[in-house]
Amino acid sequence: MVKPEMNDKTKLAIVKIVHTIIYITMVAAIFYILYAGISETYDNLLYFSLGLLAIEGIVFFGNRMRCPLTDLAKKYGDPKGYVGDTFLPERFTKYTFRLFGTILAIGLIILLINYLRT
Repeated sequence: MVKPEMNDKTKLAIVKIVHTIIYITMVAAIFYILYAGISETYDNLLYFSLGLLAIEGIVFFGNRMRCPLTDLAKKYGDPKGYVGDTFLPERFTKYTFRLFGTILAIGLIILLINYLRT
């Protein structure tokens, strides 16, 4: 039996689904880091969140400051070519790096301050 080929529209939808899941996961990890810093909660979820963001950073910087999924989305027909290649509304994703980078930095600074106090 011959398996039918996926068309570019289907491939783009899969890329967007994966990218949206990763996006939401990373945002949750950033907010958990901020929460952990404020509440002084040092648990496995904090270390998992830090690890996820470290991996994301390595992938992002290793790909010349571009998400590899954005390139895939463009290949399959997405015209935007930036973080808008998710299923989330652009108004939520337009300032991703500024907003969530700032929240992450604040969370990490609070964690560092807490660490240095002990």
